[in-house]
Amino acid sequence: MKVHIPTPLRSYTGQRETVDVAGSTLEELLTELDRRYPGFRFRIINEQDKIREHIKIFINQDQAKDLAVPLKPSDEVQIICALSGGSNSDELLGGFT
Repeated sequence: MKVHIPTPLRSYTGQRETVDVAGSTLEELLTELDRRYPGFRFRIINEQDKIREHIKIFINQDQAKDLAVPLKPSDEVQIICALSGGSNSDELLGGFT
């Protein structure tokens, strides 16, 4: 199935925007992605085998909540990375608000 790779993770896939990967569940798909692109899974899944808070995974426009989601070969998977960082206004203003 087609997996859309977000820009921050394309360094793992040789800058490929999409890759074709097989798997009957999201867990199998991510395992295969990690086999091909070592380190990829760790960026998506935490040590408790949960999808990281700043990552959203959509299968055919439905958000996946866990790794047991069943997949079909015709599915499309979209991985989204939330942006974070920056400063709050107190830091920018040196405490003067």
